[in-house]
Amino acid sequence: MARAPSRSSKVNLEQASVLLVDDNPQALDILASIVQGFGVREQIRCASALDATEILKRRMVDLILVDCAMPEMDGYDFVKWLRRETPAPTCMTPVIMLTGHAAPSKVHKSRDCGASFVVTKPLTPGVLLQRILWLANDEREFVKAPNYVGPDRRVRNFGPPLGMNGRRAGDLSNHIGEATEANMEQADIDSLMKVRRVAI
Repeated sequence: MARAPSRSSKVNLEQASVLLVDDNPQALDILASIVQGFGVREQIRCASALDATEILKRRMVDLILVDCAMPEMDGYDFVKWLRRETPAPTCMTPVIMLTGHAAPSKVHKSRDCGASFVVTKPLTPGVLLQRILWLANDEREFVKAPNYVGPDRRVRNFGPPLGMNGRRAGDLSNHIGEATEANMEQADIDSLMKVRRVAI
């Protein structure tokens, strides 16, 4: 069973290798400073997703932080390539996608390409560290299907790792057992959220 670290616990990322991918030099510098603050000694910086693919063909890393919007190959295509074209265990490397747009469509696109988590910019060290801690305690299955490869996308059904606080803390956890009724269809859920006119 995964256990959340106590407040006195120290996070040691000294031995971790992290691949940072962003075409914006200033954003890459900020990202590098943040992970250095977490104790990461081995940072591999890439100014393009294509450069990152060449690195991953030669070696493994422990974590990938990649920007969504880049020329030539964007972050979404990069994650799809990672999940589908690289051998195990490289294909299962945790990926946190970084986006300047928190629109639901962008979040869904990141989830559907196989990202582990999505973090919006401007980036704060606290949020990024929380997501890294979540990844360390992540119990989701890795799914390989014809239309999707990556961690189980039903993250809302699982919530944060057991014992950890987060924005999904109020959601049901998989630790309480299987659902006893069928899930509602999305159209039914949407209809419940719509404002309806009532004739008087």
